[in-house]
Amino acid sequence: MAFSVTFKKEQYLTYTLSDSEAISQITVVPERGGIILLWKIQGQDILYLDKERFSKPEMSIRGGVPVLFPICGNIHNNTYTYLNRTYILKQHGFARDLPWKVTQQGTDDCASLTVTLKSNEQTRLVYPFEFQLDFTYELKGNSLIIRQKYANKSEKKMPFSFGFHPYYYVPNKSKVFFDIPSSEYQDQTTKKTFSYDGTFDFDQNEIDVGFHSLSRSLATMTDYHRKLKLVLSWSDIYSTFVFWTLKGKDYVCLEPWTAPRNALNTGNNLTELDPGATCEAMFEMSVKSI
Repeated sequence: MAFSVTFKKEQYLTYTLSDSEAISQITVVPERGGIILLWKIQGQDILYLDKERFSKPEMSIRGGVPVLFPICGNIHNNTYTYLNRTYILKQHGFARDLPWKVTQQGTDDCASLTVTLKSNEQTRLVYPFEFQLDFTYELKGNSLIIRQKYANKSEKKMPFSFGFHPYYYVPNKSKVFFDIPSSEYQDQTTKKTFSYDGTFDFDQNEIDVGFHSLSRSLATMTDYHRKLKLVLSWSDIYSTFVFWTLKGKDYVCLEPWTAPRNALNTGNNLTELDPGATCEAMFEMSVKSI
């Protein structure tokens, strides 16, 4: 059988999804935010991982594919108000920091693993809603699909945004070209808007920009140094695409978000689910040789 799902206890209980024919595999650590930690194809790392930070539970993970929920980015002063009460919610929300539970796995048409996060006493202190998130990771060949289901278990409307923060391993940024479906981006620091031609100035200490007017739900990164092309596609609900990297670090982050920063306060592209309603979305990553 080409597909398998195995697990072993390391620092955390770690699941490995494999496609033996494609020689591809992903590693998932449910306890650390349900994160996809590693993705290898024929021995090549597709994702970046800062292993030292990962080994320290008190630190956020820089690497893999962190989950963003119920906000993307930060909100003003890390606070928002709901029904005359002020809540504190830190950058990117809490889903990436909490333990998820494995609820299903399969090896029929792909290697798949479903992880689930439910609201609890801890989440209600910062986000007063009842919810359930079910993410199914599907590995087949050189493609990885994240199928998401967001359920409002409250008796009131639930406002939120969601997204992903993938760290892609790029050892030589000067040999990489990006095709992002927008002609302009906004710099997060200066708030100024610039035209975009497929390149970035990697001599800057940090690049943190958002693309808000997307012409399609697909982007690519072509790495001429590693001779591979990364193709990203996503559901239409993802309306913002963020690019982030730091000088001297071997990664770039290409992030689909459903709403821009501070949406919980501004309402800009905010998703609002009726009581008992669900929302489904998809994010796919695939790798091709060039």
